[in-house]
Amino acid sequence: MTKPSTTSAAPPSVRLITFDLDGTLVDTAREIAEAANRTLAQIGLPRRPLADVTCLIGHGTRELMRGLLAQAVAAGDARAEDLDLDAIMQRFEGHYHDTTGTDSQLYPGCLEGLVRLRDAGVQMACVTNKEHRFAVRVLQSTGLSGFFRVVIGGDSLAQKKPHAAVIQYCLDALAVPQSQTAHLGDSSIDVDTARRAGVAAWAVPYGYNGGQPIETSHPDAIFPGVDAVADHVLSVAAKAA
Repeated sequence: MTKPSTTSAAPPSVRLITFDLDGTLVDTAREIAEAANRTLAQIGLPRRPLADVTCLIGHGTRELMRGLLAQAVAAGDARAEDLDLDAIMQRFEGHYHDTTGTDSQLYPGCLEGLVRLRDAGVQMACVTNKEHRFAVRVLQSTGLSGFFRVVIGGDSLAQKKPHAAVIQYCLDALAVPQSQTAHLGDSSIDVDTARRAGVAAWAVPYGYNGGQPIETSHPDAIFPGVDAVADHVLSVAAKAA
Protein backbone atom coordinates (compact mmCIF):
# COMPACT_ATOMS: atom_id res chain seq x y z
CA MET A 1 0.00 0.00 0.00
CA THR A 2 1.22 3.50 -0.80
CA LYS A 3 0.99 5.65 2.30
CA PRO A 4 -0.23 9.22 1.95
CA SER A 5 1.73 12.23 3.10
CA THR A 6 -0.34 13.68 5.93
CA THR A 7 -0.23 16.97 7.82
CA SER A 8 -3.11 16.30 10.24
CA ALA A 9 -5.54 13.60 11.23
CA ALA A 10 -7.91 12.27 8.58
CA PRO A 11 -11.38 10.84 9.32
CA PRO A 12 -11.23 7.46 11.11
CA SER A 13 -13.72 6.11 8.55
CA VAL A 14 -14.86 7.53 5.22
CA ARG A 15 -18.34 6.94 3.78
CA LEU A 16 -18.26 9.70 1.16
CA ILE A 17 -15.55 11.18 -1.03
CA THR A 18 -16.26 14.20 -3.20
CA PHE A 19 -13.89 14.46 -6.15
CA ASP A 20 -12.71 17.40 -8.19
CA LEU A 21 -12.63 16.56 -11.91
CA ASP A 22 -10.02 18.45 -13.97
CA GLY A 23 -6.51 17.77 -12.73
CA THR A 24 -7.68 15.17 -10.20
CA LEU A 25 -9.48 12.41 -12.08
CA VAL A 26 -8.90 13.49 -15.65
CA ASP A 27 -6.28 15.51 -17.52
CA THR A 28 -8.38 17.82 -19.69
CA ALA A 29 -5.87 20.63 -20.20
CA ARG A 30 -5.27 20.01 -23.91
CA GLU A 31 -8.93 20.03 -24.94
CA ILE A 32 -9.65 23.11 -22.82
CA ALA A 33 -6.62 24.88 -24.30
CA GLU A 34 -7.69 24.00 -27.83
CA ALA A 35 -11.16 25.48 -27.29
CA ALA A 36 -9.65 28.58 -25.71
CA ASN A 37 -7.14 29.04 -28.52
CA ARG A 38 -9.78 28.59 -31.22
CA THR A 39 -11.72 31.35 -29.47
CA LEU A 40 -8.70 33.65 -29.28
CA ALA A 41 -7.95 33.10 -32.95
CA GLN A 42 -11.55 33.84 -33.87
CA ILE A 43 -11.41 37.22 -32.10
CA GLY A 44 -8.04 38.10 -33.59
CA LEU A 45 -5.76 37.38 -30.64
CA PRO A 46 -2.69 35.12 -30.67
CA ARG A 47 -2.97 31.56 -29.41
CA ARG A 48 -1.47 30.96 -25.96
CA PRO A 49 0.88 28.12 -25.00
CA LEU A 50 -0.63 25.13 -23.23
CA ALA A 51 1.11 26.07 -19.98
CA ASP A 52 -0.46 29.54 -19.99
CA VAL A 53 -3.94 28.05 -20.29
CA THR A 54 -3.31 25.25 -17.80
CA CYS A 55 -2.34 27.64 -15.03
CA LEU A 56 -5.81 29.23 -15.28
CA ILE A 57 -7.81 26.00 -14.97
CA GLY A 58 -9.87 25.56 -11.82
CA HIS A 59 -12.13 28.58 -11.48
CA GLY A 60 -14.45 27.77 -14.40
CA THR A 61 -14.31 28.63 -18.08
CA ARG A 62 -15.41 32.25 -17.75
CA GLU A 63 -12.56 33.03 -15.38
CA LEU A 64 -10.21 31.11 -17.66
CA MET A 65 -11.07 33.29 -20.64
CA ARG A 66 -10.91 36.42 -18.49
CA GLY A 67 -7.41 35.37 -17.47
CA LEU A 68 -6.35 34.79 -21.06
CA LEU A 69 -7.55 38.26 -22.01
CA ALA A 70 -5.50 39.65 -19.13
CA GLN A 71 -2.48 37.75 -20.45
CA ALA A 72 -3.03 39.32 -23.86
CA VAL A 73 -3.15 42.80 -22.31
CA ALA A 74 0.01 42.08 -20.32
CA ALA A 75 1.69 40.98 -23.56
CA GLY A 76 0.92 44.39 -25.06
CA ASP A 77 -2.28 43.73 -26.98
CA ALA A 78 -4.48 46.61 -25.80
CA ARG A 79 -7.41 45.41 -27.97
CA ALA A 80 -8.17 42.73 -25.41
CA GLU A 81 -9.23 45.34 -22.84
CA ASP A 82 -12.25 46.41 -24.87
CA LEU A 83 -13.63 43.03 -25.85
CA ASP A 84 -17.07 41.86 -24.66
CA LEU A 85 -16.54 38.87 -22.37
CA ASP A 86 -20.14 37.69 -22.76
CA ALA A 87 -19.76 37.56 -26.55
CA ILE A 88 -16.40 35.80 -26.17
CA MET A 89 -17.97 33.18 -23.92
CA GLN A 90 -20.61 32.42 -26.54
CA ARG A 91 -17.83 31.69 -29.01
CA PHE A 92 -15.86 29.68 -26.44
CA GLU A 93 -18.82 27.50 -25.53
CA GLY A 94 -19.29 26.57 -29.17
CA HIS A 95 -15.65 25.56 -29.47
CA TYR A 96 -15.62 23.76 -26.13
CA HIS A 97 -18.71 21.83 -27.16
CA ASP A 98 -16.61 20.53 -30.05
CA THR A 99 -13.51 19.67 -28.00
CA THR A 100 -14.97 18.41 -24.71
CA GLY A 101 -14.14 14.74 -24.22
CA THR A 102 -11.95 14.52 -27.31
CA ASP A 103 -8.66 14.53 -25.37
CA SER A 104 -9.65 13.65 -21.79
CA GLN A 105 -7.05 11.32 -20.27
CA LEU A 106 -7.62 9.41 -17.04
CA TYR A 107 -4.75 9.74 -14.61
CA PRO A 108 -2.95 6.48 -13.74
CA GLY A 109 -4.76 4.50 -11.06
CA CYS A 110 -7.94 6.57 -11.32
CA LEU A 111 -10.28 3.92 -12.71
CA GLU A 112 -8.87 1.16 -10.51
CA GLY A 113 -9.23 3.29 -7.40
CA LEU A 114 -12.81 4.28 -8.16
CA VAL A 115 -13.80 0.66 -8.81
CA ARG A 116 -12.38 -0.46 -5.46
CA LEU A 117 -14.04 2.40 -3.58
CA ARG A 118 -17.40 1.69 -5.24
CA ASP A 119 -17.14 -2.03 -4.54
CA ALA A 120 -16.37 -1.24 -0.88
CA GLY A 121 -19.58 0.77 -0.58
CA VAL A 122 -17.98 4.22 -0.40
CA GLN A 123 -20.31 6.84 -1.86
CA MET A 124 -18.81 9.26 -4.37
CA ALA A 125 -19.73 12.63 -5.84
CA CYS A 126 -18.03 14.85 -8.41
CA VAL A 127 -17.73 18.54 -7.50
CA THR A 128 -16.19 20.74 -10.18
CA ASN A 129 -16.24 24.36 -11.29
CA LYS A 130 -16.63 23.20 -14.90
CA GLU A 131 -20.14 23.83 -16.22
CA HIS A 132 -22.34 20.83 -15.47
CA ARG A 133 -23.08 19.93 -19.11
CA PHE A 134 -19.36 19.83 -19.91
CA ALA A 135 -18.52 17.89 -16.75
CA VAL A 136 -21.11 15.26 -17.67
CA ARG A 137 -19.63 14.93 -21.17
CA VAL A 138 -16.12 14.43 -19.77
CA LEU A 139 -17.37 11.81 -17.32
CA GLN A 140 -19.24 10.01 -20.08
CA SER A 141 -16.34 10.10 -22.53
CA THR A 142 -13.96 8.62 -19.94
CA GLY A 143 -16.36 5.98 -18.62
CA LEU A 144 -16.60 7.53 -15.15
CA SER A 145 -20.20 8.73 -15.05
CA GLY A 146 -21.50 5.59 -13.34
CA PHE A 147 -19.36 6.09 -10.26
CA PHE A 148 -20.94 9.31 -9.01
CA ARG A 149 -24.27 9.59 -7.22
CA VAL A 150 -24.13 13.37 -7.53
CA VAL A 151 -22.40 15.66 -10.05
CA ILE A 152 -22.14 19.34 -9.13
CA GLY A 153 -20.90 21.77 -11.77
CA GLY A 154 -19.91 25.38 -11.47
CA ASP A 155 -23.38 26.40 -12.63
CA SER A 156 -25.41 23.81 -10.68
CA LEU A 157 -25.93 25.94 -7.57
CA ALA A 158 -25.96 29.62 -6.72
CA GLN A 159 -22.36 29.23 -5.53
CA LYS A 160 -19.35 27.28 -6.74
CA LYS A 161 -16.07 26.18 -5.17
CA PRO A 162 -14.60 27.33 -2.81
CA HIS A 163 -18.04 27.98 -1.27
CA ALA A 164 -18.97 25.33 1.29
CA ALA A 165 -22.44 24.94 -0.24
CA VAL A 166 -21.22 22.66 -3.03
CA ILE A 167 -20.01 19.99 -0.61
CA GLN A 168 -22.85 20.61 1.83
CA TYR A 169 -25.27 19.80 -0.98
CA CYS A 170 -23.59 16.39 -1.38
CA LEU A 171 -23.65 15.75 2.37
CA ASP A 172 -27.37 16.48 2.49
CA ALA A 173 -28.22 14.56 -0.67
CA LEU A 174 -26.32 11.44 0.39
CA ALA A 175 -27.03 11.71 4.14
CA VAL A 176 -23.40 11.51 5.24
CA PRO A 177 -21.92 13.63 8.07
CA GLN A 178 -18.91 15.91 7.69
CA SER A 179 -16.91 13.66 10.01
CA GLN A 180 -17.10 10.78 7.52
CA THR A 181 -16.40 12.77 4.36
CA ALA A 182 -13.27 13.81 2.47
CA HIS A 183 -12.83 16.00 -0.59
CA LEU A 184 -10.05 15.10 -3.04
CA GLY A 185 -8.68 17.73 -5.40
CA ASP A 186 -5.56 19.12 -7.02
CA SER A 187 -5.66 22.78 -6.03
CA SER A 188 -5.80 25.38 -3.29
CA ILE A 189 -9.43 25.92 -4.35
CA ASP A 190 -10.22 22.34 -3.36
CA VAL A 191 -8.37 22.57 -0.05
CA ASP A 192 -10.18 25.80 0.76
CA THR A 193 -13.54 24.26 -0.20
CA ALA A 194 -12.98 21.26 2.07
CA ARG A 195 -11.92 23.48 4.97
CA ARG A 196 -15.00 25.68 4.62
CA ALA A 197 -17.27 22.64 4.44
CA GLY A 198 -15.68 21.02 7.48
CA VAL A 199 -14.55 17.85 5.71
CA ALA A 200 -11.08 16.33 5.32
CA ALA A 201 -8.99 18.10 2.69
CA TRP A 202 -7.19 15.50 0.56
CA ALA A 203 -5.08 16.25 -2.50
CA VAL A 204 -3.12 14.76 -5.38
CA PRO A 205 0.23 16.28 -6.42
CA TYR A 206 -0.01 16.04 -10.22
CA GLY A 207 -2.81 18.46 -11.13
CA TYR A 208 -2.87 22.10 -12.17
CA ASN A 209 -3.11 24.41 -9.10
CA GLY A 210 -1.89 27.43 -11.03
CA GLY A 211 1.51 25.81 -11.40
CA GLN A 212 2.13 25.82 -7.63
CA PRO A 213 3.00 22.71 -5.55
CA ILE A 214 -0.06 21.46 -3.69
CA GLU A 215 2.03 21.22 -0.53
CA THR A 216 1.85 25.00 -0.19
CA SER A 217 -1.91 24.70 0.39
CA HIS A 218 -1.39 22.38 3.38
CA PRO A 219 -4.03 19.70 2.72
CA ASP A 220 -4.67 17.10 5.41
CA ALA A 221 -3.24 14.36 3.19
CA ILE A 222 -1.53 14.11 -0.20
CA PHE A 223 -2.04 10.87 -2.12
CA PRO A 224 -0.03 9.80 -5.19
CA GLY A 225 -3.28 8.94 -6.97
CA VAL A 226 -6.85 7.73 -6.59
CA ASP A 227 -5.64 4.15 -6.25
CA ALA A 228 -3.66 5.23 -3.16
CA VAL A 229 -6.80 6.87 -1.79
CA ALA A 230 -8.56 3.51 -2.14
CA ASP A 231 -5.63 1.78 -0.40
CA HIS A 232 -5.94 4.15 2.54
CA VAL A 233 -9.72 4.11 2.88
CA LEU A 234 -9.98 0.34 2.64
CA SER A 235 -7.10 -0.19 5.04
CA VAL A 236 -8.72 2.04 7.66
CA ALA A 237 -12.05 0.28 7.18
CA ALA A 238 -10.41 -3.14 7.60
CA LYS A 239 -8.77 -2.08 10.86
CA ALA A 240 -12.07 -0.78 12.19
CA ALA A 241 -13.95 -3.97 11.30
